Amino acid sequence: MSQITTRRVPLRVHDQLVREGLHPVLARVCAARGISRRGELEDALSGLIPPSDLMNSERAAALLADAIAAGKRMLIVADYDCDGATACAVGMRALSAFGANVGYLVPNRFEFGYGLTPEIVALAAQSKPDFLITVDNGIASVEGVEAAGRLGIGVIVTDHHLPGSELPRAAAIVNPNQPGCAFPSKSLAGVGVMFYVMLALRAELRKRGAFAGKNEPNLGDVLDLVALGTVADVVPLDFNNRVLVAQGLRRIRAGRMQEGVRALFAVAGHDPSRASGFDLGFLLGPRLNAAGRLSDMSLGIECLTTDDRGRALEIARQLDDLNRARRAIEADMQALADHLMAELSVGESSSISLYDPSWHQGVVGILAGRVKDRHNRPTFAFAPAGAGEIRGSGRSIAGLHLRDALDLVAKREPGLLLRFGGHAAAAGLTLRPADFARFAEGFEAVARELLSPAQLARAVETDGSLEPAYLDLGLAQLLEGQIWGQGFPQPLFCDEFEVLGQRVVGEKHLKLKLARAGRTVEAMRFNALDPLPSPMRAAYRLSVNEFNGVQSLQLVIEHWEGTET
Repeated sequence: MSQITTRRVPLRVHDQLVREGLHPVLARVCAARGISRRGELEDALSGLIPPSDLMNSERAAALLADAIAAGKRMLIVADYDCDGATACAVGMRALSAFGANVGYLVPNRFEFGYGLTPEIVALAAQSKPDFLITVDNGIASVEGVEAAGRLGIGVIVTDHHLPGSELPRAAAIVNPNQPGCAFPSKSLAGVGVMFYVMLALRAELRKRGAFAGKNEPNLGDVLDLVALGTVADVVPLDFNNRVLVAQGLRRIRAGRMQEGVRALFAVAGHDPSRASGFDLGFLLGPRLNAAGRLSDMSLGIECLTTDDRGRALEIARQLDDLNRARRAIEADMQALADHLMAELSVGESSSISLYDPSWHQGVVGILAGRVKDRHNRPTFAFAPAGAGEIRGSGRSIAGLHLRDALDLVAKREPGLLLRFGGHAAAAGLTLRPADFARFAEGFEAVARELLSPAQLARAVETDGSLEPAYLDLGLAQLLEGQIWGQGFPQPLFCDEFEVLGQRVVGEKHLKLKLARAGRTVEAMRFNALDPLPSPMRAAYRLSVNEFNGVQSLQLVIEHWEGTET
């Protein structure tokens, strides 16, 4: 059973934020998230860490500027998720605006796997590029970079994943997480890294006089893509990332977005003038990811690079269809996973590893995330990957760095993991089918060592009680206007309510009428039909409900528990 807890609020910091003019509730929420002064909430582009602070960005810029001047051909090698697609689109748009001869290649994940492999280099070589530019991949591609070198092709790696023990011998590596890089924001997404390289390239071209007598390309025009990839990749929203996301959302709300982004909002049935981080992460991101999971991400990249509104809408509809198919596959896999989970004793375990030969490798990451959320255990889900291998995707909980955990397993069981890589919260690996049980045992041993019982206990962390006077539309609008996401969670409050009424809407949601301190308020409990008791204690967030052009306050119930009578 989950336990509702309350975040600690440093009172001195809270009072200082109030003195600086923040609303008392926003001050409390921000103080609990490590904000110590109002300036940390500002989102001007001038506040971004300069590109010169990102190791090798200027070297990469000089190489690209030389290549543009010499008319050399560049080929962007993309990844097959939303971060990789947006990073590729940023590179395509910016490099084209700078006069580069540039194309892109996005490998089919089911044929070529992940990263710049020698097989992908051979495929890329068919178009005779002088330079390969990796986006959202490449930091582990030692053999692929060597293969490119043998063919006389230079490689610039732009990535954000954690490096292994050996770095590829590329012409330049731009990655905030590589050894020796002092860039303060280690949480840049792949699209953020590529955006920074393009900022450095523009500065280099400016220094060379490339824009003399003509308009300089405005890289602010691609910030909608940077925001989309950053949110969809679920990287922590530190100050730098919050600026990037805020600036991108501002442009989307003002109608200044790529035609593909506009089309994705249209097929999702959402108004971009009210765009939020939630929309990027849960409406647009999954539709782009569906292309990489079930088909070919080149479809998603074309959506983000076309300037033809009709073509963008046509592709967005195809992506929407793929996303519906992805959800159907996921539902079937979830049902089978539930059956498997019923036969396991999760309570005694510190991890979960699942495999079924009927599963689709494009959806195992989503499945792992669902199981992790339900049971609060780091989870890997595996599916067949061809060539006598199975491929797993994992999601972790706070307290277990997933990529480092895999590194431990690999060191203890040499030869067990054929390939692996990833982040703290998400990672992937490849095994032989016969080794699944051995991996599950080894991963469980590592998780048991690294996770405490307290970390395995499910807790719903809230911002405490909300004074009845603040239970209003104005505060909901104020909070909705801020940037929330991974590492900077949306405010969640906790109070007792009387349940005056409840009914099912949309076949799978509960619409509620609640009362507290003499006031009534509308509320929703999404994707849950279990009747709520009265009274109850609820963890909830404030939301703005709009119907027929009229906005009203609505609570969204995230968790509830009965109260002592």
